[in-house]
Amino acid sequence: MEIAIIAHDGKKAEMVQFLNEQKEIFHKSEITLVSTGTTGSKVEKAGFAVTKLLSGPLGGDAQIASRVAEGLCDMVIFFRDPLEKHPHEPDIFMLMRLCDVHDVPLATNPATAARLLASIDAF
Repeated sequence: MEIAIIAHDGKKAEMVQFLNEQKEIFHKSEITLVSTGTTGSKVEKAGFAVTKLLSGPLGGDAQIASRVAEGLCDMVIFFRDPLEKHPHEPDIFMLMRLCDVHDVPLATNPATAARLLASIDAF
């Protein structure tokens, strides 16, 4: 199972904390992580194996959207900062739209992400 992880700058620490809190699920399940570049670097420093793509503003969000459309990505965890304006918002909305179009679970906050991961752990 491939899970994409993305976090806006103000949410990167929260993403790392979330992954650390959920690390048992990642270790006992066959999950591969793919991420936008800067988020991936932070997650890698925390000890997680991750495939890093481009930074979000440089096309990383679009790369993950492409993986969703190709059927490669099974879930997206995207800790967005809804209070900030982002120059790559069209890519963000495209990613969210493609998750809906292709019926790929999308969590935009830790509570939803925890519920999605719990569903994996139940199997």
